[in-house]
Amino acid sequence: MSEREFNQIFSERLRYYLNKYDITQLELSKRLGVGTTSVYNWCNGIKTPRMDKVDAMCKIFHCKRSDLMEEPTNETSNYYLDDDAAAAAQFLYENPDYKVLFDATR
Repeated sequence: MSEREFNQIFSERLRYYLNKYDITQLELSKRLGVGTTSVYNWCNGIKTPRMDKVDAMCKIFHCKRSDLMEEPTNETSNYYLDDDAAAAAQFLYENPDYKVLFDATR
């Protein structure tokens, strides 16, 4: 994968997590201790952040490096329109005893 392709994937994933957590580029730059230009460059696929900044973003977004650096391949993320619904479905799949409670609330 070329650097340009990597930057494009990273920028798409970063923008996804910024939207998901309703964080602005300005807020992210303050939390990471970097300039707003750096975050702008990352969001637009112009530059790549250092790994220590990627790790800091992972803590902010509660995700793994691969979530920011690779295209999603999990079919579940494509099946569900909402991340919370996907998490609830996975929880019920892994904990069938809770299905009774789910059925009772419907």
